[in-house]
Amino acid sequence: MNLSEPKDLACLLEALLLAAGKPLSLERLAELFDENERPSVPLLKKALAELERSCKGRAVELKEVASGYRLQVRGRFSPWVGRLWEERPQRYSRALLETLALVAYRQPITRGEIEDIRGVAVNSQIVRTLLDRDWIRVVGHRDVPGRPAMFATTKAFLDHFNLKSLEDLPPLAELRELEPSNALSEDDDIPVPEALQARADLEQDASQTPREQTSFRSLLAELDTMEEGLKTDFDDLRDEAEPAANEGQDASVADRSTS
Repeated sequence: MNLSEPKDLACLLEALLLAAGKPLSLERLAELFDENERPSVPLLKKALAELERSCKGRAVELKEVASGYRLQVRGRFSPWVGRLWEERPQRYSRALLETLALVAYRQPITRGEIEDIRGVAVNSQIVRTLLDRDWIRVVGHRDVPGRPAMFATTKAFLDHFNLKSLEDLPPLAELRELEPSNALSEDDDIPVPEALQARADLEQDASQTPREQTSFRSLLAELDTMEEGLKTDFDDLRDEAEPAANEGQDASVADRSTS
């Protein structure tokens, strides 16, 4: 095998990505070679481009996400591939997806700000689920009484939703077009647009006391006014040591669960 040839190198990269089962960055790929045979970054990129071309017309595709490159089954085959698992995928609740959307489009944002926009209290389990799944993280604390934690999304969130960066989030106008037009009562669970559904594998308890909860359209309109100037770098918010931030995160969730 001639590793200086993009076609040969592409075959090896395909094997590595299939075996890894997760995204691999260029740096991680380079580390898998001995120093005397390690390909340059430009050569790795050429090989990846060759691999992407070779996947055209196949059931798998090469996808670049936040953590690196990943080989994955094309979405159109998911109805059949999903039958490999006996358990039926469970859908995320509307409340969880609305909370996640607010963090994604308005970050950094506090729990109280999410509640003000949605018009309903955020179930503590929703915040805990998003933190446990590593879809959101605490990036600092708002300089107001109580110093509430500010949440932002993570690389794991981007990887899960097939995004390379926050700039790849779908425009809110596009989500608004997907909103169901039929009005449902407050007790009905409004169907969630497929663009927000993603792969579901756990159940979320969305029970909460409604109080003039905003409609999905109203939520999108509220987000629309906030979309400009999306913050993506939160280093300036880390004014405390990491252990202290973690303690603040646990305290914030605990306080909300007793309120």
